[in-house]
Amino acid sequence: MGEDGVLIYGGYNINELAGHVSYEEVVYLLWNDRLPNKAELDKLKGELRAARTLPEPVVDFLRKAPKDANPMDVLRTGVSMLGLYDLAPVGPQTPEMLFPRAISLTAKVGVIVAYFHRSRQGKELPPVRTDLDEAAHFLYLMSGETPGPETVKTLDLAYVLHADHGFNASTFSARVTASTLSDIYSAVTTAIGTLKGPLHGGANEAVIHMLQEIGSPDKVDAWVHDKFAKKEKIMGMGHAVYKVLDPRAPHLKAMAVKLTQELGETKWVEMSERIAEIVKKEKNLNANVDFYSATVYYSLGIPIDLFTPIFAIARTSGWTGHIIEQLRDNKIFRPSSEYVGYPVGKKVVPLEQR
Repeated sequence: MGEDGVLIYGGYNINELAGHVSYEEVVYLLWNDRLPNKAELDKLKGELRAARTLPEPVVDFLRKAPKDANPMDVLRTGVSMLGLYDLAPVGPQTPEMLFPRAISLTAKVGVIVAYFHRSRQGKELPPVRTDLDEAAHFLYLMSGETPGPETVKTLDLAYVLHADHGFNASTFSARVTASTLSDIYSAVTTAIGTLKGPLHGGANEAVIHMLQEIGSPDKVDAWVHDKFAKKEKIMGMGHAVYKVLDPRAPHLKAMAVKLTQELGETKWVEMSERIAEIVKKEKNLNANVDFYSATVYYSLGIPIDLFTPIFAIARTSGWTGHIIEQLRDNKIFRPSSEYVGYPVGKKVVPLEQR
């Protein structure tokens, strides 16, 4: 619903969900088309917490992966490896067979990202815990310490806002792979590879690099107009679907404002607001989800190259939900194309005469 700037999860407007339900409730919604009651939520939380432990060969891979590897490459490879240690029967997977795998993947992606980050720093890998929800557990693994409630609340809301987004490029690619009756690990690996691209998930990293390049609020105007003059893209502005304001942006902006004020480092938001003001006025483009999520993650102390992996952590629930939905009424994706190349009828010239 891009013309209206509306994002819907299972009939719920994102504004109805954001700030009112937890990420785990959204996971249940995406997989079951309804919000859970307390018993159902407690059961899902227990299943997610019990599924966090990685196979030892995957942990060994994370320890030995190049320290300078792109974290999205590590996540992609780690998820693909998980498929090697799935002991369920091999063959076409029914929607019912996929629920345990969806739980396992959703529980493990955050562990893969955090463990690689700890390993590349030469730090020990904290044991997984079963007393923390998803956002809190990821933050614990990153730091080795139990995170504060406000930090957890912030990341949990970011997870809610990033969990699904219709037929975006990564979701579509996951459904294409699933439609061939390939396995769920292959489908999620496909999605991660697609999300890695800077025109999709990588945009939030580019936003922070842009703000760092500008440096201070007093340099914004000249920088933006120089970009206009060179006809260069300003990251985080405009959206392929939304023709009005991205409905996720106001929630992330509010978080960014609050975090930067608490930290006493408001220049990132000040620069962002001025960029958004100029671009809206002169190009009629609005800020998208990446524009403010970058400042949120940066303010949480998350390394820039982990912004896109965090996007993937949240989106795994959406990807797996779409894969399950695809297999409920499956038909292989096979787009047709129209040939517009050389006129048909060319003759082969013998090799020695070319």
